[in-house]
Amino acid sequence: MFTGLIETTGTLLSVENRAGAKRITIAAPALAPKLKTGDSIAVSGVCLTALDIGPATFHADLAAETVARTSLTHLAPGTVVNLELPTSAGAPLGGHIVQGHVDGTGTLVALDPVNPKAEENQTDWRLKVEVPANTRPYVVEKGSIAIEGISLTIAAWDGKTAEVAIIPHTYAATNLHTLKPGTPVNIEADVLMKLAMQQKREPGFELTLDYLVANGF
Repeated sequence: MFTGLIETTGTLLSVENRAGAKRITIAAPALAPKLKTGDSIAVSGVCLTALDIGPATFHADLAAETVARTSLTHLAPGTVVNLELPTSAGAPLGGHIVQGHVDGTGTLVALDPVNPKAEENQTDWRLKVEVPANTRPYVVEKGSIAIEGISLTIAAWDGKTAEVAIIPHTYAATNLHTLKPGTPVNIEADVLMKLAMQQKREPGFELTLDYLVANGF
């Protein structure tokens, strides 16, 4: 489980097409020394398994579902990606519950400074993302959403486009400052909203502590 608080960024070095799963290589000098083979790591919001770890790099295999749901295989070498290690048991949950199970890709509509005259590190920003249709039922104003693995709060919602406020630190410390309008971004809806909707659709469904434990919470 992750919280959507990005630890650092890395760089996509390559996407290798194999007979089976595709494989990506990520340069991550700040996190690679902390990884062991088989560890989970979120790459721009996608939970992956670290393999063939080097002093400053790691690899990860992408299943067909990951290829279909996320942006990872559409990225060019040199693309900046957000990285987060799983949250340790007992650690503070500073963001919201992020599973790394991306629902689909949205499209960056705009990322504009609130004060265009201010320095980039002093102004906040307004991010607008068109949310994929399968995720829209779980989006509500003031609810949580993970965009590129970043835990964010929805400031405005018109049923299709989510608008969120970005503080200067988030803009600078994540890959957001590298993105352009039209870029695909990974979207994960709040899992608690999904569970609430499931309970509404299935009156017999009961959200219990046992259910949360069994599903990795």
